[in-house]
Formats: sequence, structure tokens, C-alpha cells
Amino acid sequence: MTNSRKGQDLYEKAKGIIPGGTMLLSKRPEMFLPDNWPSYYSEAKGCTVKDLDGKEYIDMSIMGIGTNTLGYGNENVDKAVMETVRKGNMSTLNCPEEVYLAEKLIELNPWADMVRFARSGGEANSIAIRIARAAAGKDKVAICGYHGWHDWYLSANHNGDDDLSGHLIPGLSPKGVPKSLKNTVFPFNYNNYEELESIVNSEDIGVIKMEVVRNFGPENNFLEKVRKLATERGIVLIFDECTSGFRETFGGIYKKYGVEPDMAMFGKTIGNGYALTAVVGKRSIMEAAQTSFISSTFWTERIGPTAALATINEMEKIKSWEIITETGKKMQQGWKELSEANNLSISIGGLPALSTYSFNNEKALYYKTFVTQEMLKKGFLASTLFYASIAHKEKHLISYFENLNEIFHIISKCENEERNIEDLLDGPVCHSGFKRLN
Repeated sequence: MTNSRKGQDLYEKAKGIIPGGTMLLSKRPEMFLPDNWPSYYSEAKGCTVKDLDGKEYIDMSIMGIGTNTLGYGNENVDKAVMETVRKGNMSTLNCPEEVYLAEKLIELNPWADMVRFARSGGEANSIAIRIARAAAGKDKVAICGYHGWHDWYLSANHNGDDDLSGHLIPGLSPKGVPKSLKNTVFPFNYNNYEELESIVNSEDIGVIKMEVVRNFGPENNFLEKVRKLATERGIVLIFDECTSGFRETFGGIYKKYGVEPDMAMFGKTIGNGYALTAVVGKRSIMEAAQTSFISSTFWTERIGPTAALATINEMEKIKSWEIITETGKKMQQGWKELSEANNLSISIGGLPALSTYSFNNEKALYYKTFVTQEMLKKGFLASTLFYASIAHKEKHLISYFENLNEIFHIISKCENEERNIEDLLDGPVCHSGFKRLN
């Protein structure tokens, strides 16, 4: 296995002083390669990451959990941020960039009139829910997709079943979430309009919050039906674009389908690795924020909006959403060809820029672990996810596929019982991650 151990040693220390070991579930080493994942980085530039032992890897994995579509350390974004650092990031007065950014987001979303900012997707989702509930005058929410970790969302698992299992991870405990929130949030499955309609008919729903698309697109005019239902029943419709925004269009992916929400959230791509999320919405709804208390000290720092303005400008200039979509399509096609060449059954899903594949086999997690293990040895951070950036060039894809082909060939031998996958692993099997939304 790799000689890089400083990251694993530091992670062992972290688990003793940080509950869970990391701040983000998706970055836990157990999700990739328990006992052997580098865990921490010292430098990141383009699509190259250097670990604590000085070893460099090409990141063909999640690129900062999908935040860095312009690559790590984009020069134009970083230049704007460094100028802000030089001039001062915080003050008793407000930063003008938040006004300029609000204007830009309203320009990109002509149906919207007002904007609030936060620094994480979970915060933005909670802000949107607070405002929408205040505007609707109702507490109950129908949801479809992943919308963060806050009480309002996790309370769905108080309803009686593991209600979020189809949207997140099975078996998440709602401990610490007040039981009084039971039956305030009702999940429905994507493309299942009848299920949503049944919830709306049986519950006093004031808000529908959903991801426009995650792994698969709408069928049978699903989004149009949801929009019509919300309009007819006086329900606030929220599109969570924290993940999908700026991946296939210059703004929300809702533009691709021609269905507009009442509110939308943007995050991840919007600051290219710097913390900024936004809630945009119609004036008639957003002004309800004035009737509640929504406020936070570090929502007023200057780096976030500065980075977002620079990032949006850079994306617009180079049409980054077109570049990453094309790269993602090449990745999906490459997986398809390699699996067929090696007689392996896999399922491919996700937006092209947020591509995923999974082995259709009871040994899927073993194979996934083996891929990560062997690709790491070859100088790649890789799993069964690929989040595209403009820093991923043809040469990276060619090298990636050449190495992955060798690994797929070995997995095919395991399928034919010529090899035993359990004998090929250098450590424990990885944990399962977020569920695919079918």
C-alpha cells in the first residue's frame, strides 16, 4: 500500500478530539478507503492534490464535494479574494459586494426579486424553509431530495419509518431533534407525482421543497405538474439548486426544463471553494423574512460574496457549464465502454458534471474499495464518483481510463471466480454513502 501515513495518523488523532473525525460525512476516510486514505491535504491546484507526505494525486473524485468547477486555486477568483484580504474582510460596516451579488443573481433569475446570503447549503435550506413557512402561514413541508442536516429536515425520521432512507442514508437517527417536529416534513419520491398529490391532499402542506434533478431527469411532465399543484393550492415551491446550479446552465438547472420556482438556493459552485450560498425568491415571499428573525455574524464577511462575483464572472466568460458537462459525458461514456470490454455490469447515473457509477453486484462495495485502493497506488484520488471541473483535461481522462481498465480487468477475474476480491483488499471495505435518487 502507499507509504503516505501522516494523514492516517492525524485522522486517528482527530477521531479522539472531533466527534465523527471530520466536519463532513462525505469526507470521512471510511467512505473511501478505511485505514489507507490520505485523509488530509497540504496543497491543491487545478485538479492536483498533495497530501501531508508530499505525494501528489490527480483528483478524479469529488473535487471538494463539487465546489471547485473552476479547479482548485483558480487564479482570477483567488486574485479577487486576496485583494479583499488586503483591504479587510470584516468591518462594522457592510460590504458592498453583497448588494452587487444580489443584483447579479436577480439578473440571472428574472422571476426573483430579493436575495439572502449564508455560508453553507444547510443554512440556506433552513433560511428558505423559515421564510417559506412564514409566507405560507403553514408549518408542514413536502420534500424530495437532500436538503441538509438541520432539525426541520431530519425530523422526517420521527414520522414512524426511516422516511429519509430513499433520499439520504438509511438508518439516520433523529436523536437530538425534538419529537414535537414529528409529522411536519413528508418525503416524496422523484417522478412520483401521485405520491406528492396524496400528501398535499391529506396534509396541510404550505411548502414543497425539492431538487430539480439529481441522478435522473423528470418524466411525464413531472416538474410542470408540481408547479401547477403548488400554484393551485397556494403552496410555496422551492428548488434546491445547491448542488445542481451552474452545472448545465448559467444558473439554475430549472432553466433547462422551463419551470420556475418561487424560491431557489444556490451553493457549492457559486464561490469555487469559498463559502457562499444564496436564497433567491419572489418579493411576495422573501419579504416574510422581515416577520421572522434570520441573522448571523459571519454571513456579513466579505470573502464569500467577493469570490462568488469573481466565480460567476469567470463561469460566464468561459461557459464553464458547457465544459464540465462535456467532460462528464466523456467520463460516463468511458465507464460504459470499459465495463462492456470487461464484461462487468454497472449502472451509470447523475448529471454528466456529477457522474456516478455502481457495480450491479452483491460485492459492489468490495469492488468500489478495490478501485479506490488501486487507483490511489497509481496516483489518483478516485472512487465511483466523478465531479468535473475545467481543470480536467483530455490527458487526465486518458491516463485515468488506462489505469481503471487494468483494475476492471482484475474485477472481471473476480466475477469469473479466477480471483477472490476479499484477498485483494489491503484493509476494510468502504462504507456506503448517499443513496441514488431514482
